[in-house]
Amino acid sequence: MNPKAISLQRSFVKPILTFMVLSLLARPTVAQKSIAFEQYTLANGLKVILHEDRQTPIVAVTVSYHVGSKDEDPTRTGFAHFFEHLLFEGSENIARGEYMRLVKENGGVLNANTFKDRTFYFEILPSNQLELALWMESERMLHAKIDDKGIETQREVVKEERRQRLENTPYGGLLDETMLRTFSHHPYKRSVIGSMDHLNSAKKEEFYAFYKKFYTPDNAILSIAGDINSKQAKEWIERYFGSIPRGETPLKRTVVKEPVQKMEVRDKVYDNIQLPAVIHSFKTPALGAPEYHAVNLLATLLSEGESSRFQKSIVNMQQKALFVGAYPIAMKEAGVSLMFGIVNMGVEPKQLEESMEQEYERVRTKLITQEEYDKLMNQVENYFVNSISTVEGIAETLSDYWMYQGDPGMVNREMDLYRRVTREEIRDAARKYLIPSNRTCLYYLPKPKS
Repeated sequence: MNPKAISLQRSFVKPILTFMVLSLLARPTVAQKSIAFEQYTLANGLKVILHEDRQTPIVAVTVSYHVGSKDEDPTRTGFAHFFEHLLFEGSENIARGEYMRLVKENGGVLNANTFKDRTFYFEILPSNQLELALWMESERMLHAKIDDKGIETQREVVKEERRQRLENTPYGGLLDETMLRTFSHHPYKRSVIGSMDHLNSAKKEEFYAFYKKFYTPDNAILSIAGDINSKQAKEWIERYFGSIPRGETPLKRTVVKEPVQKMEVRDKVYDNIQLPAVIHSFKTPALGAPEYHAVNLLATLLSEGESSRFQKSIVNMQQKALFVGAYPIAMKEAGVSLMFGIVNMGVEPKQLEESMEQEYERVRTKLITQEEYDKLMNQVENYFVNSISTVEGIAETLSDYWMYQGDPGMVNREMDLYRRVTREEIRDAARKYLIPSNRTCLYYLPKPKS
């Protein structure tokens, strides 16, 4: 399932999820439709996906590069996220500041995001501006401007982003602190925003080498959805991307095998907050792996909606927390189920943790009811259908399936995999994964008063 950001119940919690790629299960009931698309690969290795949708005269052009924080040199962390910013600086043929102006003046919007496995760029424009978007993305891939002025400008931008989103936001460092302790060996432990010391120390030549290594057609997916003529689109794609050379050296990716966790990891983190939080992180299967769907259903059961188990028991009945949520973090090589609760006034973290453990024990020992199971399936289908209800959602979802699972056609088979999960398999997944020996526990505490 295509990961999306969560909308939490408390406004002061929302900013921590900027770097979380998590699952949102939407509520309105809608019918799933089959997504028709065409996929092919250019001679230089660029993967291309085309989806025609003539209902609205708009087009989404997306390019996903298979590079995220896990692919960085551990002495130069933050490069993938830094490039998300740097590559809006312009190119040899697009002046500094012109990239955003061109899109906005032609009635479009644009943005980008970075996580552990990939960096994603997109433009949404009137469909008569498809050629403009393709030209601009080809410029980003071949002729990006990497100079001292752009590097220094974006260093300051990233520093300010770190201050605003991590250092000066309550619970802003929660994900970074959790992932750092959840993984002992795998590079998923690294922060996406990275080290400011690493970015400050890096030379222009190092940034350029990173660009040449990862921003190549054979390491990218171009996914287009909307009001397009496929024949014309293919001609433009060949014109603007076909002559871009492959990477000089084929990428060699080493998959780090995280050791099996045999005992619980516990720690405390102190931050500028008023109310303590309890974080449980459980290692889970990678996106699309066996048991992946059962684990996602567990998270939905525990925390999605007012009738979820966390909400009904811990928030409403026991009143031990302002908020408790469960979030599956889907990644290519491993997964995490993150449980996060903020205590109510006068409640100790240990009390909240005990209540959370009681809910794990319930789902480990008893089958969920048929009513709960039916509701889970409705929630997942509603989310999934809503995630592909726009052309930008379709383009990103198709791209993600090719990136993470090697098959964009999964978009039309994903729900069948969820429907095949039984109540017994949900219970078995809880018994296997929601156990103390597979858990990292953090108490997120207010800094002591001096």
